[in-house]
Amino acid sequence: MNYQNHILPNGIRLLHLPEQSELCYVGFAIDAGTRDELEHEQGMAHFVEHMLFKGTEHRKSWHIIQRLEGIGGQLDAYTTKEETFIYATVPTRYAERALELLTDILFHSTFPDHELEKERDVILDEIQSYNDSPSELIYDEFEEMLFAHSTIGRNILGKEAYLKNIDGEMMHAFTKRCYTTDRIVCFSSGALDFKKWQQRVEHYCNVPATVRSFERAPIAPYAPQQIKTNKDTFQTHCILGNRSYPLGHPERIPLVLLNTVLGGPYMSSRLNMSVRERHGLCYNIESGLTSYTDTGVWNIYFGCDPKYVQRCLKLIDKELDKLYREPLNSRSLEMVKRQVEGQLLIGNQNRENVLLASAKYYLHKNSFITDKEVLKAVHHTTAEQIQWLAQQLFNPEQRTQLIFE
Repeated sequence: MNYQNHILPNGIRLLHLPEQSELCYVGFAIDAGTRDELEHEQGMAHFVEHMLFKGTEHRKSWHIIQRLEGIGGQLDAYTTKEETFIYATVPTRYAERALELLTDILFHSTFPDHELEKERDVILDEIQSYNDSPSELIYDEFEEMLFAHSTIGRNILGKEAYLKNIDGEMMHAFTKRCYTTDRIVCFSSGALDFKKWQQRVEHYCNVPATVRSFERAPIAPYAPQQIKTNKDTFQTHCILGNRSYPLGHPERIPLVLLNTVLGGPYMSSRLNMSVRERHGLCYNIESGLTSYTDTGVWNIYFGCDPKYVQRCLKLIDKELDKLYREPLNSRSLEMVKRQVEGQLLIGNQNRENVLLASAKYYLHKNSFITDKEVLKAVHHTTAEQIQWLAQQLFNPEQRTQLIFE
């Protein structure tokens, strides 16, 4: 990956990934998410993301939709706890059209009242739909426990009581406070002449420079919890884990190796082989990692028949204890290194995900990490390093656990 980058006079950063393709991606990553909301603004970041497409000073909602769909392109957006992404996928010859539309959306949205009322109902319905999916809901409630008394623990969709009070004036205040030019990255990929593209970006992003006036609150100290909740579900759903390492931390790559061994994407992971293949206790069991700018999450999730929950937990404890007490042998270490290399190669086939992940890293770290650097870290990881990480994360006294039954 050979990235090109540039900083505009107003502080907006440009990141471009050259590719010989008839398709290009154009978008913006904004360093604003759920954790930047004030107490009375819960759900604001996600609500604003929806409303960005509902009208600008120059366009109504219908015109925004038709502008790219009429030429075979599409618009996308999503909100996380720390970022908002808006981007377009278009045939390369329409890259400037996509850029013009996105800058209109980003810098000139009006948040019209009649659209706001309709979209509020859409989001409230989205919350109800989400509440009906315990296998997804449990992840959010787990993070609320893991980051209790911190804004990063909040659900991205927000809460009905707060959403009902949000209006256009509040949205303008939120974007003015959080959508500052020093916290925006314009990202792109495709067969674009970078010098000419840079000029077009500077033209359409010609807005006054603004600087964020606040810092994110530090995360509250960690206190492990164990909670069991009656959700009246057919299956019992369980998630357990711990706080982990942030984006860009030196132990992040070795931790990926540890997670791959434990319960990553391969069927040969220890949890899958033990709980599903040998004992047949559940259909799905997996471990995962999430990295934020100043913290992270490691977790294990499974769903099973209620009568098997304790057996599953005992088998999980057994696998965690093995990694805690015994370093990987040389054969297992080499196998997991090959698996992670394979994950990287497979992941690189999805250019959209590669670009979005790179834009996120550049947004927060003002740099990007190459495949060569990742592979170097993989090859230098030792069995003792993986065991040390297991000892830091797998201590049962530091574990948070949530069960839906």
